[in-house]
Amino acid sequence: MNLYSFARSFVNGILNPIYRFEVKGKEHFPKDGGVLLCTNHIHNFDPPVVGINAPRPVHFMAKAELFKVPLLGKILPNINAFPVKRGMSDREALRTGLSLLKEGKVLGLFPEGTRSKTGELGKGLAGAGFFALRTDAAIVPCAIIGPYKAFKRLKVVYGKPIDMTALRERRASAEETTEFIMEEIRKLINENK
Repeated sequence: MNLYSFARSFVNGILNPIYRFEVKGKEHFPKDGGVLLCTNHIHNFDPPVVGINAPRPVHFMAKAELFKVPLLGKILPNINAFPVKRGMSDREALRTGLSLLKEGKVLGLFPEGTRSKTGELGKGLAGAGFFALRTDAAIVPCAIIGPYKAFKRLKVVYGKPIDMTALRERRASAEETTEFIMEEIRKLINENK
């Protein structure tokens, strides 16, 4: 068993009894090929919650500062995380993300770039659109619907892959594409509250 599988089982054993996950839409998740998994961001636990409930291993961008924390910096690369420098265009992180998608892996993104302080869906950054337009990966929207309160049900909802054909054909901007993805996440939240 690799560290990712061990961590996934370990974290699931801790979080599932507390938050009693209700997972919907796993059948929409492609069984193979590159997947860009785009999720709203309401809590620090969102990455592990998405990671333990997704049907396939997920690779996440994590802020570069976390890789400087003793011990954590050694663990993160072994649980499929790679660094991104926030607040600037990090070419290395973009290359890593593109490479993962082209290799048929799952890249998990929080398009808002940071946690929502209000729990409401914020504006997405252009990164999600960048990856969606430059690969033929399936784009899967995901909604985490809280609250994160002990012994209250926490929903994780996967939507059907978004049809990106029209946006790709007319070479839409990364910003417009991200907004299109955010609208699908918003629909999932509203339909599953």
